[in-house]
Amino acid sequence: MLAGQSLPWQLPLLLAALSCLPAPSCAQLHYSVPEDREPGFSVGDLAKDLGVEVRSLAARNLRLVSEGGQRHFQVDLAAGVLLLDSRLDREALCGQNPTCSLHLQLVMENPLQLHRVEVDVLDVNDNAPQFPKPEVVLEITEVANPGTRLPLEVAEDPDMGSNSISTYELSPSKHFALSINVRGDGVKMPEIVLEKALDREKVPVHHLTLTALDGGNPVKSGTARVTIHVLDANDNPPVCDPPISKVLLEENVPVGTLVTKLNVTDLDEGPNGDVEYSFKTSNNAPGKFTKLFSLDARTGEIRTKAPLDYEESSAYEIAVRARDKGSPAMEGHCHLRVELIDINDNSPEIVLTSVSSPVQEDAAPGTVIALIGVKDSDSGDNGQVRLQIAKELPFKLVSSFKEHFSLVTSGPLDREKASGYNITVRAVDSGSPQRATQKTFYLRIADVNDNAPNFSSPFDTAHVQENSLPGTSVFSVSASDPDEGSNAKLSYSILDSGMQDAPISTYFRIDQDNGTIYTVRALDYEQDKQAQPNTDWRFSQTQRPGTSGSQNGEEAGAWPNNQFDTEMLQAMILASANEAADGNSTLGGGNGTMGLSARYGPQFTLQHVPDYRQNVYIPGSNATLTNAAGKRDAKNAAPAGGNKKKSGKKEKK
Repeated sequence: MLAGQSLPWQLPLLLAALSCLPAPSCAQLHYSVPEDREPGFSVGDLAKDLGVEVRSLAARNLRLVSEGGQRHFQVDLAAGVLLLDSRLDREALCGQNPTCSLHLQLVMENPLQLHRVEVDVLDVNDNAPQFPKPEVVLEITEVANPGTRLPLEVAEDPDMGSNSISTYELSPSKHFALSINVRGDGVKMPEIVLEKALDREKVPVHHLTLTALDGGNPVKSGTARVTIHVLDANDNPPVCDPPISKVLLEENVPVGTLVTKLNVTDLDEGPNGDVEYSFKTSNNAPGKFTKLFSLDARTGEIRTKAPLDYEESSAYEIAVRARDKGSPAMEGHCHLRVELIDINDNSPEIVLTSVSSPVQEDAAPGTVIALIGVKDSDSGDNGQVRLQIAKELPFKLVSSFKEHFSLVTSGPLDREKASGYNITVRAVDSGSPQRATQKTFYLRIADVNDNAPNFSSPFDTAHVQENSLPGTSVFSVSASDPDEGSNAKLSYSILDSGMQDAPISTYFRIDQDNGTIYTVRALDYEQDKQAQPNTDWRFSQTQRPGTSGSQNGEEAGAWPNNQFDTEMLQAMILASANEAADGNSTLGGGNGTMGLSARYGPQFTLQHVPDYRQNVYIPGSNATLTNAAGKRDAKNAAPAGGNKKKSGKKEKK
């Protein structure tokens, strides 16, 4: 309620919470507001009724959606209340309907929620009864018998219920009294009844006042002047039989269909009994039914002259005046109610209230994707709508409340398999034959970093010359990642294997963007292991190192036992070869140990060492030793035990 505003009555409030599975949470709020309230009037406390903090409404982007496209309300985010945006006119909004409700939708984000608000517009006695004409002129023959009735025009009041027409009053008269009859549809019909015989020579004209009163508080009224001319002759008015009738008509009947033929009789003869027909119109809907129906003035036949639409109006009240050609003329009245039968002539409508796109591929089942509303202007089964989507999609529809659905995930999403979905929503009504419509929207799946990079090859071998300059390109590795965007952007780095005395970063570096490996410094084959030994290489129990053609790789067992043994074996063989070349070897003089027992331990004896004079294959190495004796013979000129000169043109792998 606005500051300083007081009300003499309490505003009724109905709050109904409807179940909604799964999220988002939803509720239906029901308020009522009188039609005469000024803009700014507080309709209801939204924050309190929704159970949310007022300060969170702005952050959650609370917005109001009017289903009818007209804006009558606004939300005060600071106070969390629903305010009237413009003055309401119940009669303009709902006409003569017994109930008048405006439907709104409240949408909040983070999390996404939809709430339905229904506001009943309460009738206020803001209209006074009014007659179609300010003056009514009647004629009656002086020979009319007491009890003769003269129909009067019905007053109209657009207000509803107790605020509508309650009764009529007639000014006092010696000859006339007022009679009120109730029509089949509840409308009160005033008639003037002759109570005492007339004498035209004494009183040729009678002046009366007819007053219509409503049932409001305070009472409002309207008046019409009634002038009655007393005439001679024609003393029988046309009579409609029955005076009130009803016709059922399908809304899709062809133009020109006969609705009914009025049955009117006049006991007079000649011109006094010759009747002409005409429509009677009203103030609220002047001539509305005359655009849809035609009346034959001579025969009284009523036909359709334009297409009918149940959704526009389900029934029409037609008033017909039957007037004879007597002098003075007399008239009677016929009332016809035409009720239309609904035909399934409207397809369902699909309204996407909100769509959350894109959605993360790791979204949990039950995540709300879209809020969808459906409506069908038809009634009954013709307006009952079912919503469907393809069964193979990882989504399902959940009914929030009447005519509103939530589209939620029903299974896991994988952007790498499907980067998006064209979701077609189909609405089918229950009419016969059925009518359907569909709407398609695209849902994009957002990437999540759920895939690790993969190298094109798990193992690669590269070769570089030992004297290559720093910065020499050695090799390029390539990896791929099925994710997209920043999740697929790769950065390369070298992991130290822990097998060098110094970190491997002192020898090589890698371009973190393209995976190219470069040398950091010049490499020295003699100073920096040959290629890394293959730790998966195995010997059988009966197998021994030897020439490459002497191996039998099919037996079980393992030798060397580990990488350390392999490395020692390589060092042992190289040392033996070097000692033999330098003439310092104890080969053959140490109980078959090649002079290595003291240096490497008793576990490595000649039975483990191949003949150095043959080409020898070293496990885990790309090097092959050649005949050491030949090498020694080639160096006879060199002093024993002297330092070796390093060749400047060695090419190593």
